[in-house]
Amino acid sequence: MIFVTGGAGFIGSNFVLHRLARFDEPIVVIDKLTYAGNRENLASAQHDPRLIFSHTDICDGAAIAALFAAHRPRAIVHFAAESHVDRSILGPGEFIRTNVNGSFELLEAARKYWQELAAEARAGFRFLHVSTDEVYGSLGPDDAPFSETTAYAPNSPYSASKAASDHLVRAYHHTYGLPVLTTNCSNNYGPFQFPEKLIPLILQNALDGKPLPIYGDGLNVRDWLFVLDHCRAIERVLETGRPGEVYNVGGKNEIRNIDVVTVLCAILDELRPRAEGRYADLITYVKDRPGHDRRYAIDPSKIERELDWRPEETFETGIRATVAWYLDNRGWVDRVRDGSYRDWIDRQYGERT
Repeated sequence: MIFVTGGAGFIGSNFVLHRLARFDEPIVVIDKLTYAGNRENLASAQHDPRLIFSHTDICDGAAIAALFAAHRPRAIVHFAAESHVDRSILGPGEFIRTNVNGSFELLEAARKYWQELAAEARAGFRFLHVSTDEVYGSLGPDDAPFSETTAYAPNSPYSASKAASDHLVRAYHHTYGLPVLTTNCSNNYGPFQFPEKLIPLILQNALDGKPLPIYGDGLNVRDWLFVLDHCRAIERVLETGRPGEVYNVGGKNEIRNIDVVTVLCAILDELRPRAEGRYADLITYVKDRPGHDRRYAIDPSKIERELDWRPEETFETGIRATVAWYLDNRGWVDRVRDGSYRDWIDRQYGERT
């Protein structure tokens, strides 16, 4: 039995479905079901007896402790987090609550549970914390990619809250001996991503004939990682990673935002051409995000060398699979884009045009 927090979210649900397809081990999904958590993401496994869903807030320490007592997991994979930089700028409080306080409650419950286990179970227990490359700050065009020893320099309320949770995880290992693992990943993309992030936002706006908003000059660089490659990396770290270690996970795909958008437009021109003109005609530059980091890049050599993990998808294959999924699942997109989401999009981008 393993716990997966945030297992109804984008990366978490992909991990749960990937795991169920490969192993017989039961999974308890712990999710508060905020705007980005969606049980429909797990619909293909809804009748699988190995999947147990708990509608629980990780900030509720008593409820988390009760889940540990009831199910007695051998590991916990902690995805649950508020994760969108723009939302953290508009409302940082929820990011502190979930990412810092929630991680603390989870660590406390795990520590107390772990300390009471028998010796063999204690030795095998793992707490895997999923984090982000944004904790390292921003790179210049000629700087070396982030490594596991790069100093933390978070620049947004989101990345600061994740940095705080990373430090808590590290502290629980060094103070209490809790067998923790941390992964810091680059930008994920793929099925089930909530359409506030760049790739699904651009896809849906393009298909709706709406402007394609590009922050600033569009030259901000990100390293792109297909979500299933990330799931495979997390699985490898969970099973063979060394307790107390950090592993950076990247796709080795440094691409400028404007180039990501033009690639999406070209694929849509091929697969779903517009009646008039090209999708790139919809590109619109908007006022930049405050404190927008210029470049992220990950050096994944440690996880490649020590755990023999490498991404299986190139950006070209991964992005085509992603576009195909969104074209085939317009109903899913329509159901997650409710009124509150539309209001938020209008607020976020309407004021920047």
